[in-house]
Amino acid sequence: MQLWNKLNKEELEVQLRDIGHRYVTISFYQYAKIGNPQLFRDHLFLMWSKLDVVGRTYVATEGINAQIAVPTKSLIEFRESLYEIDFLNGIRLNYAVDDAEAEFPFLKLKIKVRNKILADGLNDETFDVTNTGKHLNAKEFNELTNASDTLLIDFRNHYESEVGYFKGAIRPDVDTFRDSLPHIEETILKGKKDKNIVMYCTGGIRCEKASAYFKHKGFKNVHQLEGGIIKYANDTKSDGIENKFVGKNFVFDERRGERITEDIVSVCHQCGNPADTHTNCLNNACHLLFIQCDSCKKSLENCCSEDCQRVFNLPEEDQKELRKGIENSNQIFKKGRSEHLKYKSNK
Repeated sequence: MQLWNKLNKEELEVQLRDIGHRYVTISFYQYAKIGNPQLFRDHLFLMWSKLDVVGRTYVATEGINAQIAVPTKSLIEFRESLYEIDFLNGIRLNYAVDDAEAEFPFLKLKIKVRNKILADGLNDETFDVTNTGKHLNAKEFNELTNASDTLLIDFRNHYESEVGYFKGAIRPDVDTFRDSLPHIEETILKGKKDKNIVMYCTGGIRCEKASAYFKHKGFKNVHQLEGGIIKYANDTKSDGIENKFVGKNFVFDERRGERITEDIVSVCHQCGNPADTHTNCLNNACHLLFIQCDSCKKSLENCCSEDCQRVFNLPEEDQKELRKGIENSNQIFKKGRSEHLKYKSNK
């Protein structure tokens, strides 16, 4: 049986519309010793393909990191089959706060074997990755972050925290998780080993590694938000607890974000008006991720600049000719840093 999907984006969209599933977006992770990641990957692909699961999953010898969408009619079967895997039995599943912002959160199922499930730049052999910080539920998180001797730190990237964050949080201006660890240690935590450190991220996986790393580095009072922003938002709503998060929670699927509150805390990168919708430039030689309001989206046809708009309106063959021989032309990883974005994030 074929263990990957060969359809292009347009074909995938047609296929998903024809099937007509309603999806629930789920994320989960687990650090565990996996002896044969490729075999485990193939097992998951066969199992989830039968259920029409779509999404992105990384498997490594250190565990699994999954962001997927499951058809609502298959949810019980999915959960039961997942829990039959010993190290995933009873694993916490983070359900999306808001599934309404994209027709399909993912277009196909992609499961990849990686050296690590999270690119952190750390040598895991030098410290105990299981010796993590204390996990806080929503109520405990609110109480501890009210204390004057607490440092609340956002362990996400600049383009994530730009559209939403916890009140009073320190938001490092970093591009990647790998960048954040030395930056936070050297510029935020230096000389503060006795402070209460509370960290948060989207679903918890970055804090899981970071809390163990900072405990290894000698920080005594390390805490992390259990299940990240996703679980916190769901728990505050269901339990009637004060929600201290404002704006959108950036997510790594076609939605680009799920709304937690109605606050718009960022601006359009092109005109400076309030906006918090991330999009990718439609020029296939660019695909830059940036924030664009509805007005600029209409006038610039979902492009990040007039130059990209001109290229986008050329015949496809002319566009392909322009892209020939150009290396690293795709700017998707610049995440709003391009100079032509007048109102780009500059925290």
